[in-house]
This record gives sequence, structure tokens and C-alpha cells, in this order.
Amino acid sequence: MSTEKRQEQKKRLHSRNRNLDMYDLEALVLVSPQLANHITPNKYGEDSVDFANPVAVKLLNKALLHRYYGIENWEFPDENLCPPIPGRADYIHYMADLLAENNFGTIPKGKMVNCLDIGVGANCIYPIIGVTEYDWDFIGSDIDSKSIETAKNIVSVNGSLRDKVDCRLQLNSKDYFYGIIGKEDKIDLAICNPPFHASPEEAAKGTRRKVQNLTGEHKRAPELNFAGLSSELICEGGEHKFIHNMIKESSKFAKNFLWFSTLVSKKSNLKGIYTSLENLDANRIKTIPVGTGNKSSRIVAWSFLSKVEQKDWRESRWVKK
Repeated sequence: MSTEKRQEQKKRLHSRNRNLDMYDLEALVLVSPQLANHITPNKYGEDSVDFANPVAVKLLNKALLHRYYGIENWEFPDENLCPPIPGRADYIHYMADLLAENNFGTIPKGKMVNCLDIGVGANCIYPIIGVTEYDWDFIGSDIDSKSIETAKNIVSVNGSLRDKVDCRLQLNSKDYFYGIIGKEDKIDLAICNPPFHASPEEAAKGTRRKVQNLTGEHKRAPELNFAGLSSELICEGGEHKFIHNMIKESSKFAKNFLWFSTLVSKKSNLKGIYTSLENLDANRIKTIPVGTGNKSSRIVAWSFLSKVEQKDWRESRWVKK
């Protein structure tokens, strides 16, 4: 594949994504010198990070967050999910565009926007990007107490995140909004990156496929380059059941949120998602294609508010008095 072709794949990222261009490896090594140990020629003969190596991926992410987002302290256990930064940034940018649709094309910024990240994880990545790009406030929930403590530490040691991110432990693993959102709370946006897999076997199969795509090698027990605890990658019923349960519970909080949203990795799940939303009388449903490199995915967003209620939401929350 030519450099031009790979550049074209990069351009599938959102136009405001700070990772839109090819990685400036020299600049990234300056902020993370250890990264130099993991840069080798790829199959095209060009310098590249070894994306099949979890240590290399984590160092790359630290360098990206330092250089582009001002995050100098991003530490979490190696067993936790280490997310690909460009794709996570795309989710935030597309959600900013979605909120702009309710604000005459202008992205609402600052403390006037409050977001809920369902499954914030130890890496706290969505709040980091949302705070840096748009100065939004975040609530980050998670069912894993260690992940919440780690995310809290990331917030506390990075000045830009303090007083902007509130990490909350979800005590009931079957709940999404109950126990986190109060009856009177108003949240502009819910985001979610659900567990993909229904079983450890399915997760292992996905790992083998990913490593083979990256390296061309078939390994029976490869090390996942982005890691991840079982609760981050696996849930009963997989992505399908997780999202359907989230949709069902979201209807109980219809007036608390302007928009709900989730990533949907499997295209085959879309039909059932649309049916569930229509059965629960969602007023607006949007599907936003996203993709990085060869991977295609989509965001599904929905709102139960009428046009009048959405107008009132904007005027009561986003219009300066």
C-alpha cells in the first residue's frame, strides 16, 4: 500500500481530529524518548510504531496525549484497556457536531455542556479529549472500583482535568443511569463504548484476528495490543444485549438527557437497535459512520425530546442570560 493510500485512510478521520496527518514520530519521541525503542521499519520500509506490541502502543498514546492534549501524567495498570486515541477523538468530535445541530451550527462549549461517559475505564480517555477540545464537564461511570480510582488519579494529577471530571462508581453492574444520574440532573450527552464480546473465547478469536492483520502472523495465544480487563471487553450477550439494555434504561431518563449515544461495532446489530428505539418512541435517531484505517464502525445517537423540548433545552442551558 502506498503512502498516499495510507494518508487517504487517515483522512477518514474527522476534519478536526489532531491525528489527521501521519504521526510525526520525531516529535513524539521528543516527548516520550522510550518510544524510540519501538520504532522499526514496517513492511513498506517506512519507520513505524510496532502496533502489535502493547508496550509500544501505550508509549505512543502517552506521547500523543502529551503532545496534542497537554496530558503529562497518564498512568494506569497494563491490564486495563489502552485505547486508540484517533478513534476516541473522532467520537467526541462527531458528538460536538451533533450538539451543534441543536445550536444553529455552533458547537456549545465550556461548563454549559455536561456529558456522561458510561464505562469511563481506568484510562479516562473520552473526558480527557472532551475537556481539551471543548472544555466540557464530564461524569465518568464504571462498574470497576480500581478503574474509577485510577481515573480519579489521572484527573487529580493533570491540572486541566481538575474540577472538570467527576468519576463515579456504578454499584449495580446491570445499571447504566440509575445510581449515577439523579432525578433532577440534566445531561447534554451520554457516550458509551460498549464491550464487544459475549465470551472469553470470542474475545480471544478477535485478538488473534487483530494480531494477524497487524503482523501477518497467526498466533494461538497472542498478547492483545490494546489490553483490557474482562469487564471492559466482555459482557453477557455481548454488544447486542449491552446496547439493548442501555436503550431500555435510557427511556426512563428521557427528560434528563438531550442525546444518548453509543458506538456500534457490528453492523448486524443496527436493525435491532432501530426497532428497540422506535418501540420506545425515540423522537430522533441518527447513525454516524466513523472509521480509522481499515476499520469501519458507527455511532448511533437518539433523543426522546420533541423539537420544542430540544429548543427549550438549548435556551435554558446554552444561551447566556
